[in-house]
Amino acid sequence: MFYDAYQAQQDFLAPFRGAADLARTALSDTHAGPAANYWLRCAAAAAEIFARAQMIHERPAYNIAPVRVGGRLTEVTEEVALAMPFGNLLHFRKDGVSQPRVLLAAPMAGHFATLLRGTVQALVADHDVYITDWKSARDVPLSEGRFGTDEYIDHLIAFFDHIGEGVHAIGVCQPCPSILSAAALMAEDDHPACPRSLTLMAGPVDTRINPTRVNVLANEHPLEWFEANLITSVPRRYPGAFRHVYPGFLQLSAFLTMNIARHVRAHIDLFGHILKGEMDKADANRRFYDEYFSVADLAAEFYLETVQKVFQEHHLPRGIATYRNRKINPSAIRKTSLLTVEGERDDICGLGQTMAAQDLCNSIKPFRKKHYVQPGVGHYGVFSGTRWQRQIYPMVRNTILAAE
Repeated sequence: MFYDAYQAQQDFLAPFRGAADLARTALSDTHAGPAANYWLRCAAAAAEIFARAQMIHERPAYNIAPVRVGGRLTEVTEEVALAMPFGNLLHFRKDGVSQPRVLLAAPMAGHFATLLRGTVQALVADHDVYITDWKSARDVPLSEGRFGTDEYIDHLIAFFDHIGEGVHAIGVCQPCPSILSAAALMAEDDHPACPRSLTLMAGPVDTRINPTRVNVLANEHPLEWFEANLITSVPRRYPGAFRHVYPGFLQLSAFLTMNIARHVRAHIDLFGHILKGEMDKADANRRFYDEYFSVADLAAEFYLETVQKVFQEHHLPRGIATYRNRKINPSAIRKTSLLTVEGERDDICGLGQTMAAQDLCNSIKPFRKKHYVQPGVGHYGVFSGTRWQRQIYPMVRNTILAAE
């Protein structure tokens, strides 16, 4: 079991990382004392790099800062609005404020939903924000049953239903096909909580278009290969003991390998920032990798069905997608406004893959549909960073306002 081997390695390195962290703490004062010595600063920086070179399996905090609403600084409080087996509906509550309600569907792709912290921070000033706070499958007891793509849609529909009529939806990356499917099913049923607007950002709606390296890798082997080589059991020490999962550490390793030079460069930069006492730059680097190295395991059923249905057989764009043996029909969506957003330099979800939703939703009137490509950004720049805040977010906000 390679999960057990990975865990054994982590257990072996834990005391060494602890010692390195103690050394970093002892030498971390960059203004006075021992750290004023250049070589001791080098040792402190090296100790920190070693101590931080590990994956974290717990969800980081969101730490959403207070926002200004109507000229008043308003606190944002996190509360679980609806608890479900594999994920919670988390509400970023602001007392005494009435704003459009938004469900932000976060990726279940090896990271926690806190990867969208910057997305939430931008949205929360103008909206009543909820997020799909997915759990790591290794923390879900086996008694809770399976979790595949049908169960994923179950969760989304339950979240919409709990928020109620008038909700708006935003899907980021992996959940785009699923949230589009949920909206189609709800529209066909004339569900009162069918979203008024649907924003799909950098999501794999049709991966046959402009395939990226991720898409190519998903098609290099039959599904049986993925099951035999990438699926393992959760060690007995965790609540989800013996559940079959695709481990988050494998997914992160794959992402790191795709851009290994960039990540090595980032850690060399961190070393230099610590050495020079450039704490603002060092803290920005730390924050990014604290999030990036926080990994969540995926239930094996969900991972394998996603590989098959989204990346290998393209069920939704081919018109053969089903939910509990019921055909999913995106043309059933008529009253929902649609915005699709892509990044010009996205190397995970290629240009055109998200825009494909525009053709699938052929019953939506043209004046309710818009597509936008953000120049100069890669995958993460679509939903985080300066261009998200200044150029993409205003369009998302306007789409929601126009649909109110």
